[in-house]
Amino acid sequence: MDQISVVTTVVDARSVADVLAAAAVAGRFAACAQVGGQVDSTYWWRSTVETSTEWSVQFKTAPDRVAALVDQIRVGHPYEVPEILVTRVESGDPGYAAWVYEHTRP
Repeated sequence: MDQISVVTTVVDARSVADVLAAAAVAGRFAACAQVGGQVDSTYWWRSTVETSTEWSVQFKTAPDRVAALVDQIRVGHPYEVPEILVTRVESGDPGYAAWVYEHTRP
């Protein structure tokens, strides 16, 4: 396995980000998850422009675990329309990719 996928989301509280990260890793949906510092997001919501402070979460997983991880994030996500983005990493350290694959096996 030489590819990994990165799945990202944002939530409205650090505690929520921590729970999503821990659940994904404990369930082997992701090999690791990183909670990033606060970001200020500006977006359209219900016909108005909103600005809020959010926490980002970045999950590293194997491509064959992406769908299960996305489903797991969606279930635990507090937003009505969560931002869940998937990026396939085409190149990276082979040892790291193997580690990600190994630690996402149920």
